[in-house]
Amino acid sequence: MYMNARNQRPTPVGGGATYRSAAYTSLLPWQVRERRFAPTGLGRRGLNPDDVYAFLDRVAVDMAAVYAALAESRRETARVKAGLRRWQTDQARARNERGQAR
Repeated sequence: MYMNARNQRPTPVGGGATYRSAAYTSLLPWQVRERRFAPTGLGRRGLNPDDVYAFLDRVAVDMAAVYAALAESRRETARVKAGLRRWQTDQARARNERGQAR
């Protein structure tokens, strides 16, 4: 890792994923949906709570889609790994049978 001069945060040398400490935990959709903001004071200052909650709901939907895609990717990875293990086992077995036949 090296320090990026612009933001002074460690950046992976290979340009990979964003650096995060081991203590960092990703937000889950339910955490975004349940987040509430303090109401604005008197007058018209601050953010419209309906807009904020609509945005949070949108973020939660997007996050749920990302988590679903990630889960599907992990299932596919497990399926490919299992297929590779079976193929490697078959190849080793065939090699051993060829070696014993000599």
